[in-house]
Amino acid sequence: MVKRLLSASSSELLKMNGKELAQSIKASEGRTVLSENVVVQPAPDGLTMSEIVAAFGADLLLLNLFNVFDPQVCGLDVNDPDDTVKRLQELTGRPIGVNLEPVDSDAKMESTKFKLPEGRIATAKSMKKAEELSFSFVCFTGNPGSGVTNRMIVEAVKTAKANFSGMIIIAGKMHGAGVDEPVADEESVKDMIDAGADVILTPAVGTVPGFTSDELIKIVKLVHAHNGLVMSTIGTSQEGAGRDVIREIALKNKICGVDIQHIGDAGWGVVPPTEKIFELSNAIRGLRHTIARMARSINR
Repeated sequence: MVKRLLSASSSELLKMNGKELAQSIKASEGRTVLSENVVVQPAPDGLTMSEIVAAFGADLLLLNLFNVFDPQVCGLDVNDPDDTVKRLQELTGRPIGVNLEPVDSDAKMESTKFKLPEGRIATAKSMKKAEELSFSFVCFTGNPGSGVTNRMIVEAVKTAKANFSGMIIIAGKMHGAGVDEPVADEESVKDMIDAGADVILTPAVGTVPGFTSDELIKIVKLVHAHNGLVMSTIGTSQEGAGRDVIREIALKNKICGVDIQHIGDAGWGVVPPTEKIFELSNAIRGLRHTIARMARSINR
């Protein structure tokens, strides 16, 4: 049996395969923090954004705008680009994942659609490269205006399950991604579970209009009944709102039963809201565990 992520050291975390990491998250009983960060934005003093969010208590790191065919992280110098993720794991001591976007060419858009580079789109080729780069998990979701649909997320999960093993598969939408469709509903969630998703991603209650606690509770019960995990997400720039907002969102979604709480990368622009990561962490697991994650050496 694996140690719960809440109490695990870096050496223990980085040895876990996908199945073990998922069990470690489940054993932490809703006290896992995932921080998303943009890789193209310079951080202060030659650091990476990932090092900063890890220092403020994130358990899991999710890289956004990362091109798997041109691996680069601002602030990180490596001799071989294919060592980028491994080096970032060494510096942060955290499991690291990547966003890949299942773009739907037929999506009915309600806002301008942006064209993405090949290395950010969810295809069998990009998934294979992500696995080669040693990512611990992959997240099938969409940035604003990407044209990602729930239908294509399901197809991406099927492709990943048919071709790859080891990585945890996270699937779902934080917001509309520019598409005119429900962001999260029981039907699409069931399709993602049936396709093989390990973690279902939903908006956090309070982040998108009309997505209520009652709806999230139904999704959580459905996913848990199929031995999956649920991650609520703050992906609508409210990560840059006041601390009271973060605390309210954190507690509301913990009451609903989610296993992981995600906080996005928009503070001022794409700067990670470091003090809000602390507030989220403190709200869902208390000061003791918050300090322990922040203070525990990555050399342990």
